[in-house]
Amino acid sequence: MPYVNQYTREIRCKVVYYGPGLGGKTTNLEYIHRRTEEKARGNLVSLTTAQERTLYFDFMPLSLGKIRGFDVKFQLYTVPGQVVYEQSRKLILSNVDGIVFVADSQQARMEANLESLDSLRSNLADQGKSLHTVPCVMQWNKRDLPHVAAAHEMSALLNPHDFPAFEAVATDGVGVFDSLKASAKLVLSKLKRGE
Repeated sequence: MPYVNQYTREIRCKVVYYGPGLGGKTTNLEYIHRRTEEKARGNLVSLTTAQERTLYFDFMPLSLGKIRGFDVKFQLYTVPGQVVYEQSRKLILSNVDGIVFVADSQQARMEANLESLDSLRSNLADQGKSLHTVPCVMQWNKRDLPHVAAAHEMSALLNPHDFPAFEAVATDGVGVFDSLKASAKLVLSKLKRGE
């Protein structure tokens, strides 16, 4: 559920980029941060320990206007990709409003994609949520590399719910804003319905 601040007249929506390690989650956030006007974004913050790194920043799209007199602000987060950081993943997913699942398109990474998707389902279930209740967008990243699975194969394997899916090359920004915009649209649509 989005956080509503009556004092500042702001609604904060949390979107989490989830996926396997080295799949491109951090690259997505860094690209979005670089390409967003300074007045519309907060600082890119990296919470780093000896074993992991989590990025987040506030992002306020100026063109969205207001909802019921409130400004809408998005907070974008990444989770650590490695399975050993499951507790961190759970914590970051708390109070999530939308998910962008960033899958690595390389055929050799399909097992890692499946493990990460199973982890996402499990962590949402621990919070009484599911992929049916949290808006989700799928991103097939690293489309520029050799030996990638076809997009329809990735959809068959990873997207049985037929969520919006986008091909991407996050290093070049291809598909990055398409994924973010689709996620924001789903989150805002749910918010307007009062869910």
